[in-house]
Amino acid sequence: MDGLDRRILGLLREDGRASFAHIGDEVGLSPSAVKRRVDRMVADGIIQGFTTLIDPQIENRSTEAYVELFCRGTVAPAELTRILSQIPDVDEAFTVTGSADAIVRIRAQSPTHLEVALEKVRLAPQVDSTRSAIVLSRLFGPYAAHTLDEQAR
Repeated sequence: MDGLDRRILGLLREDGRASFAHIGDEVGLSPSAVKRRVDRMVADGIIQGFTTLIDPQIENRSTEAYVELFCRGTVAPAELTRILSQIPDVDEAFTVTGSADAIVRIRAQSPTHLEVALEKVRLAPQVDSTRSAIVLSRLFGPYAAHTLDEQAR
């Protein structure tokens, strides 16, 4: 990867649907040269996929929580993956450093659905306890449409 590849990646992060012509204009390459570089980055595993972010409100999954998992003894990441991937409202899961063994992101239709998903996580025999933080608003990042100041008006 060189500086041009990094600039192309930056432009794709800002707008994954940007045309090769637009990107080429920004970085000083022809559209075909940009396409060759993007294709190479895909082939090399630098770009690992293309995705569409859908507003959680549209998906009816706007109740979101981050849940720390504290496990009994040592639990292999593969075992946590097996357990957590069976719970539909679990969007992401990570092993982490610190006192928790893992952190899980749950997106559910409502607080009631969130509670059901949390109970499924807690019922796993490897899980000793959990600590949850429910998301109140997104300050920035995907899905963050407004700042808190704009929301307060």
